[in-house]
Amino acid sequence: MSATLREYTPAEAAAVSQVGLKSVHNAIDKRIIDTGLASHRGRALTDDDLLRLKLWYGVGSILSAERRKRLFQAIKDNPMAPTVRADDYLIVDVARAREQLSARADALREAETIIQSVKGIVGGDPVFTGTRVPVRMIASMKEQGATTEEILEGYPSITSHMVELAEIWTAAHPSRGRPKKLSDQGLTVKSTKRLSLKGDPKPKSSGVSS
Repeated sequence: MSATLREYTPAEAAAVSQVGLKSVHNAIDKRIIDTGLASHRGRALTDDDLLRLKLWYGVGSILSAERRKRLFQAIKDNPMAPTVRADDYLIVDVARAREQLSARADALREAETIIQSVKGIVGGDPVFTGTRVPVRMIASMKEQGATTEEILEGYPSITSHMVELAEIWTAAHPSRGRPKKLSDQGLTVKSTKRLSLKGDPKPKSSGVSS
């Protein structure tokens, strides 16, 4: 994991580990994640907690809960081991899991340095520094099926990497309430056009010629 230590909220942990937020809370409630510091950390998670979380759900369909516990004990006993034998037939690539978590943790940190809320810009919604591009809107477009190329065509001031950062930042900082309309974000629709799709019925002729 990254050399910089930090604690993660459940939403941040879900974004970095790519485990559903409900599953993160479930892991805390059932003490799948329990470092013994819960009394003063609340529901915050450490890098080690994220590794445990990722592996717990990653091998959930393969190992029983008891075997998973033995796996975590083996990792604890030999934290520098790149692989750990979970049973007679399964070897877990712990180093790879750490690399994946480290990369996403670094991406979240980077996102937090280039995303900010500025009063008076797009209604105070988070934007990429130096732009008026709403981060949540970019993530929403990607989630709804827009390709990165399509997004960049509409917003040339950002890069493909920034689109990726928008996704992980938004996952780590879920908004509350209903999504804002474009007008609420200080944006306006410049033009509208009806596009005919294949299979659409052709418009009927009025029968009047000019």
